[in-house]
Amino acid sequence: MDETILKEYGRDAALRKAPTGDAALHVGKKAQHTGLTIDIVKEISEVKGEPDWMREKRLESFRIFLSKPVPTWGPDLSHLNFDDIVGFVRPKGKENTSPNSWEEVPSEIKNTFERLGIPEAERKFLAGASVQYDSEVLYKSLRKSMTDLGVIFTDMDSAVREYPEIVKRYFMTKCVPATDNKFSALHGAFWSGGSFVYVPKGVKVPMPLQIYFMMNYPGFGQFEHTLIIAEEGAQVQYIEGCSAPHYTKDSMHAAVVEIFAHKNSRVRYTSIQNWSTNVYNLNTKRAMVYEDAVMEWVGGTLGSKVTMLYPCSMLMERGARAEHLNIAVAGAGQIKDNGAKIFHMAPDTSSKVVSKSICKQGGIVRYRGKLFVAKNALRVKSNVRCDTIIVDSESKAETIPVMDIRSKDAMIGHEASVGRISEEQLFYLMSRGIDAEEALSLVVRGFIEPIVKELPLEYAVEMNRLIEMEMEGSVG
Repeated sequence: MDETILKEYGRDAALRKAPTGDAALHVGKKAQHTGLTIDIVKEISEVKGEPDWMREKRLESFRIFLSKPVPTWGPDLSHLNFDDIVGFVRPKGKENTSPNSWEEVPSEIKNTFERLGIPEAERKFLAGASVQYDSEVLYKSLRKSMTDLGVIFTDMDSAVREYPEIVKRYFMTKCVPATDNKFSALHGAFWSGGSFVYVPKGVKVPMPLQIYFMMNYPGFGQFEHTLIIAEEGAQVQYIEGCSAPHYTKDSMHAAVVEIFAHKNSRVRYTSIQNWSTNVYNLNTKRAMVYEDAVMEWVGGTLGSKVTMLYPCSMLMERGARAEHLNIAVAGAGQIKDNGAKIFHMAPDTSSKVVSKSICKQGGIVRYRGKLFVAKNALRVKSNVRCDTIIVDSESKAETIPVMDIRSKDAMIGHEASVGRISEEQLFYLMSRGIDAEEALSLVVRGFIEPIVKELPLEYAVEMNRLIEMEMEGSVG
């Protein structure tokens, strides 16, 4: 992480004023505009009624954003035009506070999520549920049995007002500071919505907490912030789903996830992202993992135009553990630059990475990972495995692992495999009366099974269904 304090941000003239005219979007009594400008940063903070410290954090983040170049070491981002991005959209019908009952949600938005089955899922097996539409959370609910134990599950905007001391301590300080990268700085300036989860010492949340994010506005930038704090001995599982309709204009998703897994705690973060193919998906996700704590990342990355996603585990104290499991699917015109970053900063820490990728119809999948072991981190164990299926001759797969091992007492393994789905496999299945599409589906399901089995049942079914839809038409 870049800890440098940037002192020079350029002249005030660089802080371009927002355009006026028909581009305006109404937010409360204010007007918002296309383009990511300092005026919009100030307006977001004013609309939300934020304290001075959060407003100053936004302005500082925006200055850092201006000072940092667009990264060039990964996928080509030259077509991403910040001047065309809408930084904040308050959904039609949104009141000043998030409704706590499903009946209070605006009907046109409620119908969308009814079709997704979210209220039904909440009733069946969720400890809490939340819904974000564009820039703001529209619905949140937590079982009374959880609130009685001191569990907090709310949106980040409410958390800033209701739990300022906790938020101020953790929000974009040592986990993901604004100085980390250009998009974390952009996020720090424009963040809106997201989740705040706090689990007190020794409390185990028996069922998952879920939030669903939807981008519904063309040319929109969604910047939700997720902050999860598990105190000593606590356990929690958090699941997010993401979706967006397709528009001709590109959109951007630049979220930040910060997780603090304190001593002997266990946190599982599951994300199923199914963005439309006009979305730049540029996230920063990181966990600070302390003594004997366990951090688990489970992800499925589908859709999007370009994805740059590298969940990071900072194993800070003795006995900390991390597991990273991810599936990525890239089709025509898609680039999935995925991976994992793990920093072993203490002795007796361990980690495991399993990455599964599928590319078809000219799609590009790339595993980009980093494994760091500090000099004093003795008896470290880590294993990284990257497997890719290439469906056709037009697609491309790459593996770019970086390993910086400074300890003399570490057991490190790295395995990678790339293969085509053979005609022999398909012929064998087809000879048993299975058609070509179903044969391909069976091979793919077997390939991704190690990760899908880690999902709750209903999410595993959804993941299999999404991947089957992605694979349709892949057999010529």
